[in-house]
Amino acid sequence: MIKQALLGEFLHEAENTRKILKAIPDSALDWKPSEKNWTTGQLASHIAEVYNWYDSTFNQDVFDMGSYQYDKGDISKAENIVAKFEENVAKAQKVLEDSDESTYFNEWKMEMNGNALFPASPRVQVVRGFLYNHLYHHRGELVVYLRSTGNKVPGLYGPTADDKI
Repeated sequence: MIKQALLGEFLHEAENTRKILKAIPDSALDWKPSEKNWTTGQLASHIAEVYNWYDSTFNQDVFDMGSYQYDKGDISKAENIVAKFEENVAKAQKVLEDSDESTYFNEWKMEMNGNALFPASPRVQVVRGFLYNHLYHHRGELVVYLRSTGNKVPGLYGPTADDKI
């Protein structure tokens, strides 16, 4: 039952992520709100990358960010970021569908070279926080980036100011 709930949310929210990534024009990719922030392209690429973490989250008890490697590809075009998202989301969906609910309350942690980055937590809590909520946070940032660059924002949970009602 937990898997079905996670999968339902996953599928719904993947569609919302797809909508917002497809709304990014190439002209906005290099924009960032300050020197401390990522560019729009970097933020969008990170959003696509979160889906690459499903295998390590569901199938390993320790996710070592010190040995983690990820090829984000060419992020100079929005269509490339969307393509990477599509690749990652398909893999993530399969991982979730194949996951074993009996492991959802097993302890999981994230380390970097032996140092704890996330304290040990039940896997299902990590899925909700590290994968799902983390993604929603960054999508919210991306909404602000799109608005700040004068671009339209798609409705994720109903119409936006850009939608004609």
